[in-house]
Amino acid sequence: MTGGVRGVGAGISKVFADQGAVVVTCARRPVEGLPYEFHSCDVRDDDAVAALIGSIVERHGRLDVVVNNAGGSPYVLAAESSATFNTKIVQLNMLGPLSVSIHANAVMQRQAQGGAIINIGSVSGRRPTPGTVAYGAAKAGIESMTSTLAVEWAPKVRVNSVVVGMVETEQSELFYGDAESIAAICENVPLGRLAKPEDVGWAAAFLASDAASYISGASLEVHGGGEPPHYLATTKADIKR
Repeated sequence: MTGGVRGVGAGISKVFADQGAVVVTCARRPVEGLPYEFHSCDVRDDDAVAALIGSIVERHGRLDVVVNNAGGSPYVLAAESSATFNTKIVQLNMLGPLSVSIHANAVMQRQAQGGAIINIGSVSGRRPTPGTVAYGAAKAGIESMTSTLAVEWAPKVRVNSVVVGMVETEQSELFYGDAESIAAICENVPLGRLAKPEDVGWAAAFLASDAASYISGASLEVHGGGEPPHYLATTKADIKR
């Protein structure tokens, strides 16, 4: 699990651990007090990724599931961004997961049971994302990457993605504003709330499980029903009738 120590990643790690999995997490900086095995790794560094995968296999003997969750972006309008900034965002959110996937696949192809790779995507890859243009483009790339790798690496390795909507984390107010703003946002979600990190975790756990043994190249949407079309706000249509 990359980026499995905070927010969505922590929720995914908890679900897998609660189901009996041996969870190994990584992030760029050391984290104290984690209940899981931790490795420091910057997924943008291919040599570091190779060393990470190698150390996991050396210690545990196999690698069954990889969840590519590391990612994110600060808010910067495109006209105010730099080439260096955009390159780093794409490296973190798309090229990093690709690097992890390539090294994991090399191990999984040698295993009798193969393996499963789950990429954490975002609705930002499917709609305009003002202030995070490179992030949205990278997340769109994640879905394309997922479908391509599913074809290239079958039948031994299944590759799927989870397309995540708005999630309630310890940093929710940083992204969505105060409690009043979050409540207003929730009113625009068909299921009436933001996702919990564990909601994403359960989706990832399903895709990793034998229950999803015939699912590969798929994108599972975890967004509470999505966002109602904006034109409805300008009409008298009552979609909840």
